Amino acid sequence: MSISVPLEPRTRPTRDDLVRAQYADAELVADYADAYTGWGPTARYHHSRLHAVDEVLRSRAGGDLLDIGCGPGMMVRHLLDTRPGDFRITACDRSAAMIDAVVARAGRAEVTPAVGDIENMPFPAGTFDVALAMGVLEYTDVASALREIARVLRPGGLLVATMLNPQSPYRLVEWGVFWPARRALGSLERAVGVAPEHRHGARRTGIKALSARRFRHELWQAGLQPEDPLFYDVTALVPPVDRFVRRWDHSWRDHPERTVSRGVARGLGSGYLMPALRPQPHTALAGHRRATSQTLVG
Repeated sequence: MSISVPLEPRTRPTRDDLVRAQYADAELVADYADAYTGWGPTARYHHSRLHAVDEVLRSRAGGDLLDIGCGPGMMVRHLLDTRPGDFRITACDRSAAMIDAVVARAGRAEVTPAVGDIENMPFPAGTFDVALAMGVLEYTDVASALREIARVLRPGGLLVATMLNPQSPYRLVEWGVFWPARRALGSLERAVGVAPEHRHGARRTGIKALSARRFRHELWQAGLQPEDPLFYDVTALVPPVDRFVRRWDHSWRDHPERTVSRGVARGLGSGYLMPALRPQPHTALAGHRRATSQTLVG
C-alpha cells in the first residue's frame, strides 16, 4: 500500500524576506562593496550619489551624524577621508554582516557601530544633527521610517535621503523590460538544461521607489521640511546599452558634477537626493498646515 504525503504549498518570499536575504553574509557584503569600484553603471551610480551627498553636506560644519542603512561603510569611509574630524559618526544597519564590514573598514575608534532597523532604531530622541538615508528607504515602510528618523533628529537637524527615481528612463527600462527579460531567459535556459551557474537572471529585491513628488509628501507627513531635490546619475543610456558604453566612457570619474542636475536634465537622473529639515518647534505648526494643504498628484 502506498501512502501519499501532501506537499506543503510553496510560499513566495515576503518583501522583508527578500530584503534580509540580500546582505546576510560576508560574501554578499563584499559583492556590494565591490560594486563601488570599477567603471560600470553601478560604480557610476554610486560615484554620482557620493558627489550629490557631498554637495548637500557642504552646508553643515559638523556634528553628530547617523548613517542609516550604512551598508559596508563606504560613505563612512568617504566622510572620514574627506571631512576628517567634522562629524561624530554612528553607523546603523539591520545586517550584522554589514556592521562587521563597517568596523573593518573604518575602525571602532572612528565610528560607533549599531545593529538596528530603520523603523525602530536604538537611539534616544533628538540624538543627531545629521541623518543619512542612502539606498535604504526603498526597502522599508517609508512613512514609518521617516517618522523614526524625525524622532532621532534634533530640531534644526538635517536628513539627507536618496531614492531611486522610478520615473527615469533608466529605471523604467531596467525594471519593466531588462530584468523581466533576464528572468524569462533564465527560465528558458533552465527548461533546456543549462547549468545554474550559466543561466541569466535578476534577483527579486523588494524595492519600492517613490516619485519625488510622492516622497516630498511623505516627508511633510513625517514632520520634516523637504528642500529641492538634486537628481543624480543623469544619463540617457538604458540597460543593456549602458554596460557597453561605460567600458570606454570614464569621464564621470573626473567630472561627477556633470552627472547631477536640478534643471532640465533632472528627469534623466536614475536617482534623486532630497534634503529635509526637522523644524524648530515654533515652525513646526506652519509646516504642518502647509503639508496638509498640498494636493498630492502621483
